[in-house]
Amino acid sequence: MKEQQLSAADTDRIIEMAWEDRTPFEAIELQFGLKEKEVIELMRRQMNASSFRMWRKRMQGRSTKHAQLRLKDVSRFKCSRQRTISNNKISKR
Repeated sequence: MKEQQLSAADTDRIIEMAWEDRTPFEAIELQFGLKEKEVIELMRRQMNASSFRMWRKRMQGRSTKHAQLRLKDVSRFKCSRQRTISNNKISKR
């Protein structure tokens, strides 16, 4: 499985990208080779159950998480006002 080949830093970055509202799943697939379903499985295994449920509820139907559903004039992965996050502070097991 692709996930087994990921470093801890890569796993943290994938989780960070998955939490970002404006980063589509296609960007994660392009960078790390994980499809949306694989990202969901990674999130399920790496996060607390309550955090995972909160993330899934938040991502459900969010048009910004899928490149095809986004407005055509949006060509970036993150908001221009978003700060760079140096450490992953997302709750994990």
